Amino acid sequence: MTATATSHASTAAAHLHLRADGVSFSYPDRRVLTDVSLVVPAGRPTGLLGENGCGKTTLLRILAGELEADGGTLDLPGPVGLLHQELPRPADWTLQRLLEDALSRARRLEAELAAAAEALADAPEDPQAARRYDELLEEATLADVWTAEHRAEEVLAGLALADLPRERILGEISGGQRARPALAHLLISRPPTPLLDEPTNHLDDAGAAFLARLLAEHPGPVLLASHDRAFLDEATLAQIDLDPAPTPLHREPGGARAYTGTFSDYLMARFDERDRWEQQFAREQDELNELRAIEVAAHRQGRISEKHSEIRGARKFYSDKAAVRVARSVREATQRLERLEREQIRKPPADLHFTAMPAAPRKGTGQVLISAVEVGVDGRLAPTSLALTNGEHLLVTGVNGSGKSTLLDVLVGRLEPSSGTVNRPANLRIGHLLQDDEAPADITVGEHLRRATGIEDEAAVPELFGLVHPRDLTRPLTVLSRGQLRRVMLAAILLDPPDLLVLDEPTNHLALVTATRLEAALADWPGTVLIASHDRWLRRRWTGRTLALAPMQEEVSPDE
Repeated sequence: MTATATSHASTAAAHLHLRADGVSFSYPDRRVLTDVSLVVPAGRPTGLLGENGCGKTTLLRILAGELEADGGTLDLPGPVGLLHQELPRPADWTLQRLLEDALSRARRLEAELAAAAEALADAPEDPQAARRYDELLEEATLADVWTAEHRAEEVLAGLALADLPRERILGEISGGQRARPALAHLLISRPPTPLLDEPTNHLDDAGAAFLARLLAEHPGPVLLASHDRAFLDEATLAQIDLDPAPTPLHREPGGARAYTGTFSDYLMARFDERDRWEQQFAREQDELNELRAIEVAAHRQGRISEKHSEIRGARKFYSDKAAVRVARSVREATQRLERLEREQIRKPPADLHFTAMPAAPRKGTGQVLISAVEVGVDGRLAPTSLALTNGEHLLVTGVNGSGKSTLLDVLVGRLEPSSGTVNRPANLRIGHLLQDDEAPADITVGEHLRRATGIEDEAAVPELFGLVHPRDLTRPLTVLSRGQLRRVMLAAILLDPPDLLVLDEPTNHLALVTATRLEAALADWPGTVLIASHDRWLRRRWTGRTLALAPMQEEVSPDE
């Protein structure tokens, strides 16, 4: 019988850790969490990691009390604050009203603490009054109510919201600013247990550094899920991974693995663990094949020996010492085979690899493949010039609103520039991964991939590059998550390697390990690559040429 998930809020200093034990959860069509147990210590910000669809957001919603788990127990200090990507309050609220709402708990605690202090002064021997005062004092200290007003101003400045008029309607805030009020509300209200889902979306480097500092200073447990590897490296001191781990074949995969250290430390441990898993699986399969061969040979020999005994009427073979030793070896091999078949680990899931990605078909190092002269788009892209030669790798960077996506759209011909010219050969084959691909209706994953290479056989399985799980081939594109759709679109481009590979924010919505392997594969690819990205991890490790776009005077709409 499955226990109902329970939650116990506590603000006592000795119980500030977040604990979950045996948490499981299923949606009507699939199971996403199986027997997940974890501990997030107070004062140690922890990253929540895993592939797209592994249940990170689901787990955060369970911890926040928005979803009820199928089983397991929770123990965490409350109240819990969950950062959503949507506006935290109605869209018709003003920024000032949002600030007042974020400060309301601190003001209430301060008033209640003052009242409790008066009650204790009136009855200093009353144990109930003393206990009430102590509880409120600890809660108020954890919320840091005495600096709440100052913290509000500090947060607005740190998240680049200080210049917005306080009477501004939340629903009218545009572009990248729209995600920041939710984060500001959480940081100002300062719940004992903040849970953050993609907190650095639409933050610049300074904003991400500011957030990392506040989380490091938080006295309670902090758990965050993010695709921002640089932020995870700066802001976290431990990691919890929901991805599959080496599991016996007879047991359902699940659980969570804890790692100490930064995201960089986790990556090294994760890659080493993956190598050991693959090696162990290969060793076990080799041994299974050998043991099965021994068993088959023993049965065959037994039949031959029995036949010869019937013909000759002799049983000397069975009393022979050598035969006894052989029989013992066969028996031991059979026992080992039975045990290994029970205990063998599952095959490692498909990992990212680019085995079918050849060099670009064009030849001639130094040949200009595409160029632009003073191309600009009114209100979206300042005049920009560039030339990209065959085999070159170019990274376009810039703050939100500088026109990175707009420049790529102009170069590939999706958008006509307001000024300037683009020189692009008519026969240039371009593979363009959009920042936000739309899923075509009425087509499955397999059909989309087969169309990318002109395969007509409906039963054919195209190369998946470790980006697409074979079980997803029959699923409609429209039911995929954003991360799954992005992987399918990338796989479709790679099935027919283009002359020019254009990637707009290629690491967006990709799992962290996948994004890291993708970057490594691209770095070694001899074809021509044009990337636009604000990913600090990618930028810091980029070895090709870089083009930094200057910010526009006006903030543009969300394609940036």
